[in-house]
Amino acid sequence: MASAAEQLAANFNVGAFRKATELKKRLLFTLGALVIYRLGTYIPLPGINATAWEAIFNQQAGGLLGMLNTFAGGAVSRMSIFSLNIMPYISASIIMQLMTTVIPTLEQLKKEGERGRKQINQYTRYLCVVLATAQGWGIAASLQSSTGVALNPGPFFIISVVVTLVGGTIFLMWLGEQVTARGVGNGISLIIFAGIVAELPRALAQMFELGRTGAMSSFVIFALIIGAGALIAGIVFIERAQRRLLVQYPKRQQGNKMYGGDSSHLPLKLNTAGVIPPIFASSLLLLPATVAGFNATGGPEWLTTVTASLGPGQPLYLALYIFGISFFCFFYTAIVFNPEETAENLKKYGGFIPGIRPGKRTADYIDYVLTRLTVGGAIYLSAVCALPEILRGQGKIPFYFGGTSILIVVSVTLDTVSQIQSHLLAHQYEGLIKKSKLRGKKR
Repeated sequence: MASAAEQLAANFNVGAFRKATELKKRLLFTLGALVIYRLGTYIPLPGINATAWEAIFNQQAGGLLGMLNTFAGGAVSRMSIFSLNIMPYISASIIMQLMTTVIPTLEQLKKEGERGRKQINQYTRYLCVVLATAQGWGIAASLQSSTGVALNPGPFFIISVVVTLVGGTIFLMWLGEQVTARGVGNGISLIIFAGIVAELPRALAQMFELGRTGAMSSFVIFALIIGAGALIAGIVFIERAQRRLLVQYPKRQQGNKMYGGDSSHLPLKLNTAGVIPPIFASSLLLLPATVAGFNATGGPEWLTTVTASLGPGQPLYLALYIFGISFFCFFYTAIVFNPEETAENLKKYGGFIPGIRPGKRTADYIDYVLTRLTVGGAIYLSAVCALPEILRGQGKIPFYFGGTSILIVVSVTLDTVSQIQSHLLAHQYEGLIKKSKLRGKKR
């Protein structure tokens, strides 16, 4: 039998959406923020020769710069103020989450609730500024050393580029937090989503142009479209997959009445970590290679070798990418879901899993099930993200058809639609409560 929430969700109509004024305000705010982000990707850095940079970018578009450009929504190809995008903030979040598990002070701060969370977020912002400054300095130095890119090389050029790039990253960080608080969906994920989707038409045009010129056969193009559709369907199916653990509540008697005796389910998602592991793994792989990728004049031989090995589609890159995805699957799942705390809450309210003793045995059982699910989720994410990279390395396929891009787009879409449904449900419940109060007053 469908739940009340599912019945309400089935009865959604345009009229219900039209009456949800709060949701419309949130959607308009989100769209406005994304439009501002897209406009910023067209504002170039000061003192840059756009023609010279375009020539350098076209030479390296198939490697690291192409990957950076994908997540930056085309900002790197135009060398805009948002060229660093939101990646320094993501890298800072990774480092802070790792530090909270090894530094007792931060671990204690994390347990202090809302106050501790705000303090950790503040530390993350500070670290984001440090990382953005370091990356911006490296990019500025690389641009200055590139032939003809810097119009007026010198200290002022370095300082202006660093300040502009860091300011762009800080603005995107603030914009993402505003979207999360006042809009719909996760602001950071939506910024990356908007960048990928905005460049998708150009990628399709590039693919069809390859087909028109004969560089790619029509069969390959047709197979890519079918494969992308099948991949999207598979991602939707697995992202919605759950393992439901039966939870039973005992009956209890109060006076002459019996209470309890109900049963419910503890839902465990197959992919608990969501889209976070691929984003984290990608950002960590991009972090050490950013400066080297922007250096058009090359560098030491060992740096050139490492940069080439970490290029998309290379064996070392794929190995580190799969390892990073698997690691962050387990790491992030351990952060967002605590089996011991869940078992303690079940015991507190009298719930138990049939056949499992409450307390530590329940926690061990939940951890056992969650570990197996996480293994399956890690395999799924690794296959979705790595296999298209392998296929892309064998042919001239646009990067935007990579598994990571499709996974981010589908996952963020599902999460945003889910939040919109939640707002509509809340609005309908509020409407029912208001109607019942009015009827009560009339009576």
